[in-house]
Amino acid sequence: MKNKMTRREARTAAFSLIYEKSMRDDGLEDILGFAREAREFSLDDYAMRLVNLTFENLDEIDGKIERHLSNWKLSRIPKVTLAIMRLAVCEIDYFPKIPVSVTINEAVELAKEYATEDDASYLNGVLGSYVKAASPVKDQKEPEA
Repeated sequence: MKNKMTRREARTAAFSLIYEKSMRDDGLEDILGFAREAREFSLDDYAMRLVNLTFENLDEIDGKIERHLSNWKLSRIPKVTLAIMRLAVCEIDYFPKIPVSVTINEAVELAKEYATEDDASYLNGVLGSYVKAASPVKDQKEPEA
């Protein structure tokens, strides 16, 4: 297993790779290699699963996001905010043991740090809309170990 990270560190690392991939046409392995060389970057298993699942299911994730945008198109969402939304929807859908409220809170915190307060509020609304439409409610499950 790779270095153990806190969930917040893992999400931040995964977000940076998802964002980087949205800015470049390079393959994910090339982006990972560059990140490791340039920043002595490492990911734990959780972060790698989050990144891989996001890209394996990107079209489906983007479709889910787009259905919950209010008067916006996916292409108009700032790339930073979109990367955070993608990460959050992936975690909501593919990591059911993580409480939805934790995922949304972490996404909002990422947006506050890397985007704007308005982006954080918008992201919170989109994710809230998505969660209300999704079933079953996942907040009642135990967090993953």
